[in-house]
Amino acid sequence: MRSRSALGSVLVACVAVVLSAPPSSAQEPLSIDQYVSVLDGSLASIRSLRSDPRRADEIFRNLPSAWQVDLAGRQVEVSTEPLRQQLLAWQSKHDEASLDRIIEYLEFVRDQAAAAKQSPPASAAHRSQLKEILSRREFRDVHGQTWIDRLQQRIADLLRTWLGRVVSSSAIPVISEVLVYALIVMAVLALAYWMYRSLREGERLETIMPTPVPVSAKAWPLWLAEARAAAAKGDWNNAIHFAYWTGISFLEAQGAWQPDVARTPREYLRLLAPSSAHRVVLRSLTTRLETVWYGMQFADEKEFRQTIAELESLGCICN
Repeated sequence: MRSRSALGSVLVACVAVVLSAPPSSAQEPLSIDQYVSVLDGSLASIRSLRSDPRRADEIFRNLPSAWQVDLAGRQVEVSTEPLRQQLLAWQSKHDEASLDRIIEYLEFVRDQAAAAKQSPPASAAHRSQLKEILSRREFRDVHGQTWIDRLQQRIADLLRTWLGRVVSSSAIPVISEVLVYALIVMAVLALAYWMYRSLREGERLETIMPTPVPVSAKAWPLWLAEARAAAAKGDWNNAIHFAYWTGISFLEAQGAWQPDVARTPREYLRLLAPSSAHRVVLRSLTTRLETVWYGMQFADEKEFRQTIAELESLGCICN
């Protein structure tokens, strides 16, 4: 039980740390002029890679996950995922074609942003052009941010803060992706384990009788024999469980109540009149059963011996 709680605490702590980190895209919305200026700066930085490829890590590190833009009073989020993917692809090969595609994409987005200051939203022709660019093979995996993307971005931001001087920016997205899927796998395994244990414990709690027949259908000496067999193996919880049904079978055989397969331990206790000489003993047996069986507390030999003594006080010959 403690190990499961500890595992759950670890998972909750991991996710809480990641989700509580401030997102890299947390910023005041940019006006159109500011957005155009940011795109101009990004274009200049990307073009500078032709002469200084070592700036790629710095550019990647300073690139937010998205730009928030105020478009005529309406806030729009512009994902930088296309740039990130293409920049990573260029870092792995340093080929001119990859860099040209990044510049082409940024130039088109910059031109559309500049045009938005003086004209209505992009025409069908412009939208078609942008769609054509994004439909190319190099952009086929680009899409809006999912919750996994956001989680991965948070982890990447933390890694850049903690390991920025040790690990290159090109390696951080790979590490963050591995951590994200590791957390998901751990969460799925923990959920599966919890469901398995819940089902097992639910079966135990729902099973009041081993078979759907009256308790007295099995004579009380047989219940007692099973209780002693469990005690011989040191299985004190089962021993007390069987001993309890020994008492119930004995009282039922004596006519204390009519047999009923659906009756619960508390209902058996309520069937005895307050003046019954057996009520105090049955209450003690019921309380102990609820504690060690339904409450799943560990029992010991002392509690089993006390249960046997109470059975004898009911009239069961246990020796």
